Amino acid sequence: MQVLVRCNNVGISAHKVRKVADLIRGKKASYASRLLRFNEKKEISLMLYKLLNSGLTIAANDKNLDVDNLVVDTIFVDEGKTLKRVQPRAQGRAFRIRKRTSNVALGLKEK
Repeated sequence: MQVLVRCNNVGISAHKVRKVADLIRGKKASYASRLLRFNEKKEISLMLYKLLNSGLTIAANDKNLDVDNLVVDTIFVDEGKTLKRVQPRAQGRAFRIRKRTSNVALGLKEK
């Protein structure tokens, strides 16, 4: 049985989140949480840590799965909406700033 949790419209680009997500793919949930706690990319790691803990809570309470045997089976990071902003520049010009977001889906499976 698999537990799937999602986090949409995270204010970090998908390219940056994928680098941290690749670290925990296929790892045991307890080891993945330790990796995320001591990772350098604090903001991304905190978001993924909360998502992982949410999945562990759902697995333990709702699905009655053993938390010690859970593995991060799948983790997908897709591009979300892009917010388009304008930066004023010299001589009346305007540059476009794209604030990228991402959608993260994390799947936990019992080993």
